[in-house]
Amino acid sequence: MTDRCNFRCAYCMPEEGMVWRDRDELLTFEEIERLARLFVGRYGVDSIRLTGGEPMVRAGLPILVAKLADLGADLALTTNGSTLRAHAAQLADAGLRRINISLDTLRRDRFIELTRRDELHRVLDGIDAALEAGLDPVKINVVLMRGINDDEVVELAHWGRDLGVHVRFIEFMPLDGDDRWSREIVVPQAEIIQRIDEVLPLEPIVRGHEPAERFRYLDGGGDVGVIASITQPFCDTCDRVRLTADGQLRACLFAVEETDLRVLLRGGASDDEVAAAIERTVSAKWAGHMIQRVDFIRPSRSMSEIGG
Repeated sequence: MTDRCNFRCAYCMPEEGMVWRDRDELLTFEEIERLARLFVGRYGVDSIRLTGGEPMVRAGLPILVAKLADLGADLALTTNGSTLRAHAAQLADAGLRRINISLDTLRRDRFIELTRRDELHRVLDGIDAALEAGLDPVKINVVLMRGINDDEVVELAHWGRDLGVHVRFIEFMPLDGDDRWSREIVVPQAEIIQRIDEVLPLEPIVRGHEPAERFRYLDGGGDVGVIASITQPFCDTCDRVRLTADGQLRACLFAVEETDLRVLLRGGASDDEVAAAIERTVSAKWAGHMIQRVDFIRPSRSMSEIGG
């Protein structure tokens, strides 16, 4: 479930900035809760993630967290971390248990270049706030781009071990706002793990349905993961769907079609009618995203609009 964007990365957002949606285009908390209750109660969904853009630009977010926490599903949130110091304790009190924080570099000058914000210090402080609030695990999402931040792989791995957070490297996907993606910029999982293993020996952990393949440090110093959507796609085990802030259901991150659930909710549709629309969407879920094929079609919306 996604909300609007504040900042993420210059390669995820268009250079001219975001087009902000009118508030009445966004699902209300009550509408989100109704859909979440339907997914959990009727279809056995056991994990809900609030993501973005940036969910913390939504006023009253702890209220929504409390509503969703009451459903009993595993509830997580993905954020850029820039305002986390002010909200971490409230979110934990409302029922949030774990969090993902986007951070692509530990270097101030590079952070400014990537995000167009001089706020690295605020993000690092937000990570500390998440740990202090007892959120566990705290995961750090790092999108690697060759020639841009891939020289920080080992540095970020060391930093995560020392701080006690779980670093997840992500292969750069064709969902950037300025259409700059190319295969040449992708740093593949095999290379990422090799670089870390040469300094901090690793062994693989048996993978479940999660998107990240995880590797354990042999000395017991935690783990590191890679989401290899490009070079090692996990489409055959993917069981996720996405609901955007404006009520569009997507069966795949790379879907080119959406199902408008907002219009159903506001048109007086029953739960059965909404469920029928959900089932039609999920039944049409692709076998794979086809990024490696010549007939791959990029989604019309960037990651900042459909959620990370």
